[in-house]
Amino acid sequence: MAHTHLLKRSTLVLAVLLGIVSTLAHGATAPEPQPYGEREEVKAFAHELAQKESLDEAQVLASLAEARYLPAVIKAILPPASPTVKSWVRYRARYLDRTRIAAGTAFWREHAATLERAEAEFGVPADIIVGIIGVETIYGRNQGNFQTLSALATLAFDYPPRAELFRRELGELFLLSRDTSKPVTNYKGSYAGALGLPQFLPSSIRRYAIDYDGDGKVSLDTSADDAIGSVANFLKQHGWERGGAVAVPARVMDPQRATALVEAGIAPSFRKQDFERLGVAADTPAAEDKPAALIDLVSPEAATEYWLGYQNFYVITRYNRSSFYAMAVFHLATAVRLERERGG
Repeated sequence: MAHTHLLKRSTLVLAVLLGIVSTLAHGATAPEPQPYGEREEVKAFAHELAQKESLDEAQVLASLAEARYLPAVIKAILPPASPTVKSWVRYRARYLDRTRIAAGTAFWREHAATLERAEAEFGVPADIIVGIIGVETIYGRNQGNFQTLSALATLAFDYPPRAELFRRELGELFLLSRDTSKPVTNYKGSYAGALGLPQFLPSSIRRYAIDYDGDGKVSLDTSADDAIGSVANFLKQHGWERGGAVAVPARVMDPQRATALVEAGIAPSFRKQDFERLGVAADTPAAEDKPAALIDLVSPEAATEYWLGYQNFYVITRYNRSSFYAMAVFHLATAVRLERERGG
């Protein structure tokens, strides 16, 4: 009986959530939620955060009362109402256009000394740092204009599928505000709460961002030096191998036989003999005999691209857990480096 009741209750809750999601996805008007300062779960959050982190509970709640529900944030984070098949060809084209490559070479030229210093100190190549900042914000042009407090409150309290993650980030935003003495209402960034040139979430700013221009504060929204050092530090802390390869093209003789390798995920778990046994080989004689993953980049309109992704490819996916993302960073990094070598 208990199991049946729980199943019925879970089914009802899921149906309600799916109905809300469907309504929002199709553009219908959802009822405006109760103001955050009046909601019991928000009061409980403020109490717990204040107790755990020695914050002023009344001030936390007063700040949350200033947050506003942002329908645009929910619309941005929802999957499309009519999902399309993923396409590497289309995804890559979004990040490898002439505008972004030209902006990347200009950014590298302007900040060459800082990039060289970061590469020497952290072991992360300049082109990879340039690739990440380029994919994230086109070198600061697109940092987002959502009030971070309201964006994170919206996701923390009105987007159940990922509420746990965004409640943690909302708490980190208050701690970041305390760390920097910047009012919690004064942060602006992406719809998901990411901030600055490298689009760090508040928790990543507190753990990995560094003052790399020596002015006594971390300013990821205005200091390219701080952004460069922070990206390099993030990648190093996540296991970047100095001098290691990122990825190399692969030949797959029989995609069916290689399915198990692809499905094993993007962590580098297989060696050369494992790949050879299943008809997979690096498409370059200079490939490293180090653990790698088989990465498939699928496009409905083109043949699937296969790559061997090494430890450093995996590290880039710690920034954004997507093989498409990591490969776009790698390709943009390569394109900007080549353009720079040509004198661009």
